[in-house]
Amino acid sequence: MPLAYLPMRAFAFSVIALLSILDLAWSQVSVTPSGQVATLPMYRPILLGQGPKSLIDRIDTQDLIRKGQKEALVMFNCAVRKDGGVEWSATYRSTPDSDFLKQELQKRLSPASDPRFIPAVYNHRLVDAIYYGTVTFAVVDGKPRLRIFSNQEADELAKEHDFIGPQPFFENESKFTGFHYPPPEAARVQVDGNVELKIKIDVNGNLQELNVVSENPPFFGFADAALADFRGAKFIPAFRDGKPVACDVTLPVFYKAPDF
Repeated sequence: MPLAYLPMRAFAFSVIALLSILDLAWSQVSVTPSGQVATLPMYRPILLGQGPKSLIDRIDTQDLIRKGQKEALVMFNCAVRKDGGVEWSATYRSTPDSDFLKQELQKRLSPASDPRFIPAVYNHRLVDAIYYGTVTFAVVDGKPRLRIFSNQEADELAKEHDFIGPQPFFENESKFTGFHYPPPEAARVQVDGNVELKIKIDVNGNLQELNVVSENPPFFGFADAALADFRGAKFIPAFRDGKPVACDVTLPVFYKAPDF
């Protein structure tokens, strides 16, 4: 599904934004005088982290320059397990001429590549959850500028805010079990489909409103499937500047026709 091209200005690499993400992660871990790790927080979203297996450190920006990649943007989501590993991933809504960035992102997100995230926490327990991210790339004065944002909202991306979108999680209090392709009786022909959902999440991760914005193609049962998949779901709440907040966001849901 095409995305209206987001104006991308040449921007300076923001160390502060990355440090704020890392500060949020490390602020959740403390050690008691006896040397024991303290209780996990009430909420913590999936975070990028740092180190040789973190996604942002594994993307080869120099190779992208050698291949001639210019300004580009790619959105993606991935299921992150409690151990921080990736179960599956998908890329979509890329800007024109972003093929090299998309290929590099797909390579680094592959479970075979073993990327690692800081896993989500809900109600003081680690949970499997879905991460929604946006990768931007540009070459400024001959140097690569790579950013990974933990949301897919056009306004937030344009302003480069420190905003992490809500993340649906599995098990425990949540009834979310993943994405389920519509049943055969919904359509005679099996095709790929996508749905945009407008959701309202409160500061505690509760789903307040759920509405379909678009369905493509229509009349194949994709909208009903998306509503059923998210009805009863719980979320890691959105975070702004390191604190949980209520939010209204649009989530894309993709359905791939099953292979027979």
